[in-house]
Amino acid sequence: MTDLDAKQDRVSIPEQLGALTEFWSQQIVGEANGTLLKVAKGIGSTRWHTHDDQDETFLVFEGHLTVQLRDRDVELGPGDLLIVPQGVEHCPKADEETRFLIMGTSVTSNAAGGKPDWSAAGGLPDTEPSGS
Repeated sequence: MTDLDAKQDRVSIPEQLGALTEFWSQQIVGEANGTLLKVAKGIGSTRWHTHDDQDETFLVFEGHLTVQLRDRDVELGPGDLLIVPQGVEHCPKADEETRFLIMGTSVTSNAAGGKPDWSAAGGLPDTEPSGS
């Protein structure tokens, strides 16, 4: 199969989200013009982090995601989109399981230490502080 063939295939977002076994991990579902389209699910929070090489875009499908910025919190619900510019420190968090799309030029779940340790092997958060 060529790259062109793969780009023309249908992708089931619910199936891709259902296959995720870890919170805050990303599954690449497509690529267009150098931008990766990645699905993820979150609960609890990541660590505060930045991406010095790319913007990070969030599009919520289900649940509610709060993207904490140092000067404010941005609340996102189904259908809401937020672009976090490169170099801006942020900390996504979700009080309930939330499913969303992330767009960027690389997989960012492990970048800059953003993914929490507890998420390995399908773990769930304890009561982690959301600040640094």
